[in-house]
Formats: sequence, C-alpha cells, structure tokens
Amino acid sequence: MSLVPLPRLIVEPMVRAALLEDLGLAGDITSAAVIPAEHHSTVVMAARQPGVIAGLDAADLAFTLVDPAIVMRRHLDDGQAVKPGDVIATIEGPSRGLLTAERTALNFLGHLSGIATVTAAIAAAISGTKTSVACTRKTTPGLRALEKYAVRAGGGMNHRFALYDAVLVKDNHVAIAGGVAEAIRRARAGVGHMIKIEVEVDRLDQLQEAMAVGVDAVLLDNMTPDQLREAVGIVAGRAITEASGRVAPATAAAIAASGVDLISVGWLTHSAPVLDIGLDFVEAAATAEKGRKQVAQMR
Repeated sequence: MSLVPLPRLIVEPMVRAALLEDLGLAGDITSAAVIPAEHHSTVVMAARQPGVIAGLDAADLAFTLVDPAIVMRRHLDDGQAVKPGDVIATIEGPSRGLLTAERTALNFLGHLSGIATVTAAIAAAISGTKTSVACTRKTTPGLRALEKYAVRAGGGMNHRFALYDAVLVKDNHVAIAGGVAEAIRRARAGVGHMIKIEVEVDRLDQLQEAMAVGVDAVLLDNMTPDQLREAVGIVAGRAITEASGRVAPATAAAIAASGVDLISVGWLTHSAPVLDIGLDFVEAAATAEKGRKQVAQMR
C-alpha cells in the first residue's frame, strides 16, 4: 500500500500553531540581534540514529512559513529507512529564517520519525504473518493526523481516527449497558448503516456473547497467546479480530502467531522515543573539517 501524503490544508495549521507558540509576540529576538538580515546559509538535516523517516512535509512547511525564500531539497522520502550520517534534506536560504524554524522543523521530524521507527519494528517482528499493526487514539492532542500518518509511514495501519467514525464499545460502556449483547444492540440501533461496530472483551464468555448477536470486529484485550488462539477459533472469520495489551517487539510475534488480524499498540504514538536528527550548517562543518586537517598536519 503506497504512502499517501496528508494535504497541506491539514498539516499547515499544526505547523503554524507550533511556530506561533515559539515566536510569541516578538519573534526570534536572538537571531534578529545576532544574524545580519542579508546573510544566507546552506544546512543539511542528517540522521544520527537508525530509523524510518516521517514528517518531511511538516518540516518543509516550518521553514517556508517562516521565510518563503527558504528552499528545502529532499534526498529521502517519508517511509524510507536511514542510518547514522544519512543526509535527509538540504535547506538553503536566509540564515535568520533557518535558525528561527530549525527547532520546530526538527521537533516535527524527530517526533514523527520516532513513531515511524517503532511502528516499523513491530511490523518487522510480525512480517510473514497475516497480522497488521495499528495505532490507537492515544495521540498528542492536536497532532493526531500527523501521528497516524507517521504510523502509516512505518508500515502500520490506522485504527479509527476519532469518536465519530466508528463505534468501539469498551468495558465501561458494557458495564453501564448491563452486558455485551445489550451494549451491541444499543449501538446498532443508534448509528447508521455505514458505521462499523467493534466491541472490547477480556474474557472468552464475553466473546461468545458478542458473536451470538453479531459484530463487525472484536478487541481482545490483554489475552495470552493461547487465549487469543482460542478466541480466533470462536470467531471463525465472522469478525475482524484485534489484540491489544502487553505488545512489544519481543512479544508481537507470539501474538501474531495466534492468527489475529490486527495488533493495536497505544505506545506507538504516546511513548515513541524521538529519532535523533540534526541540522548542521555546511559552511561550519567545512570550516571545522579544515581546522581538523590543519591540526593533523601540524602534528
């Protein structure tokens, strides 16, 4: 499945909000005071860790919204793997704008690439099985569209985007409704024919109850691989099976071996470590290298 970029209409408000948070009412007072307005530079964004790239559109927008004269040339695309030292993009333009946008651009690129990287690790652990990895609604407020895009860049799938696009009957819904079957009946009566219904269960007897009334998908929460295998047998292809809980690269293969269709992982978006990506001035790097060579010759 090809990676479809998010429309600028969706990405730009998030980048604008981040820049406004950083610039406040006075702008970048440090760069304005220290850097001459006419000074231009060339910089490169390079990976300092192995991982998978995501968020180049957001990074690009951070620079061009600060100064339209800045041009970013990409050497890699979202979804591509990187190793330390790989140059991701070259950016040229007024130095003030480059420095003003640098942190916002790297915040987006590092965060989203971190999500893509951990997603790719889970996807690799379950490769060769029928199971796919999916994210959840455990996203950073205001950044959900970008974070779910990063999951796709890492080879994962998206769960529902929000409360409005699918029904997910969870344990608290079941408790208030008085049971799994009653909760499903109420859900079916309350939504249109285009809305799919999923129910969360953590016991096999609840699963039996759900299958008796019919449901589109079942979320099998915190079950062992043996329980998941039994659950898949009970469902017997009548609904999509989704496993959640205790998922890590080390445990994902055993979960996938149970035959579930999906593994959903909340920490892909809420706890993924940032991928270390740096921005280096080409002139500064060249000067430093020249200095090192001169010192070496003197020795």
